[in-house]
Amino acid sequence: MVSSLISTASAFPEVELTFPNLFGGITLSYYQGFELFGIKIYWYGVLITLGVVLAYLYAMHRAKDFGLNKDRMFDVVFVALIGGFLGARIYYCVFQTLDPNSGMSFDFITTFTTIRDGGLAIYGGIIGGFLCGFIACRVRKVNFRAMADLAAMGFLIGQCIGRWGNFINQEAFGAACSPDWIFGMTSTDIIRRSGFDAGTLVHPCFLYESVWCLVGFIALHFYSKKLRTFDGEIALLYAAWYGLGRAWIEGLRTDSLMIGQFRVSQLVAAASFIVGTALVIVFKILAEKKQIPLYVNSDACRELQEQDKAAEECARKKTEKKEEKEAPSILAEDADEITLDGAEPEETDEPESEAPAEETAPETDENTDDSEIKESSESEE
Repeated sequence: MVSSLISTASAFPEVELTFPNLFGGITLSYYQGFELFGIKIYWYGVLITLGVVLAYLYAMHRAKDFGLNKDRMFDVVFVALIGGFLGARIYYCVFQTLDPNSGMSFDFITTFTTIRDGGLAIYGGIIGGFLCGFIACRVRKVNFRAMADLAAMGFLIGQCIGRWGNFINQEAFGAACSPDWIFGMTSTDIIRRSGFDAGTLVHPCFLYESVWCLVGFIALHFYSKKLRTFDGEIALLYAAWYGLGRAWIEGLRTDSLMIGQFRVSQLVAAASFIVGTALVIVFKILAEKKQIPLYVNSDACRELQEQDKAAEECARKKTEKKEEKEAPSILAEDADEITLDGAEPEETDEPESEAPAEETAPETDENTDDSEIKESSESEE
């Protein structure tokens, strides 16, 4: 039954990837996806989804540390995810179209109708996510800089896991490396797409970036707990850290988005590192000089938290009142039970039943008095 619902061999051809210098030589054979109810599911998409879910769970876990309300934050994350996806797709399609050597061209329609063929750019996702997140923060009264700090660490989680989708697809690999390099890899598909000679080893750029993001996440996680001095600091450190690593890694790749003779992502990464580092230094000095508190310790945060608590309490009371109105009466339930058992309800509870009782009592007394008079008269005779 399960095999009929989930299929791999019929949907995807088996591929191989070899690491000849890793642990004496390793060859991995796998499928790039599976078929579920006749629909092709790529592991690339599954891994990206997993990264997004874990990033969201982490953000929810740390929301209190940054003074953020979870309900408000959920709305911001939802909007930012949509913006991030659109940004990643548009960024990729625009620069592929501008590059005459790419052999690809997209218009407004094909940008969104050919999404299953692949094509997402991480920088576009970051830009789109932050722009839409900024708008959502203004609407939902969420401190944008605190939210950006939390989102930055979420990005590192998503990128760390999502890059393994490139491993599955055998893409985002680098230039030829030394034949003795321990992480050098090769495959028939890589050779075909790169044009290298058979047996040539290439750099696993996906692995480099995944490890780089993992190290950055661990470092910023602990930094944010004790050393964060101003809101937005983690976001700027993320831009600097990721920009530094991406500027180096992008130089090794063979499938970069190009604008003329320049690698777009490499230029953006270098600018991110320079600007991010400079702003961290400037704002850190200003925060210490002016003694600006973190949002989580500010009066604005406390006021908003009190408003949220008051709104939650009001909603709770309304719910309780509604439940009380909808709940059946206990007396009514008892009356129904008595009727079902065949017994009549007590007459004393109804005012109409009292009148007959009062009328019968005197009649009994009069009868008694008449009988007593009769008996006394007989005895006198």
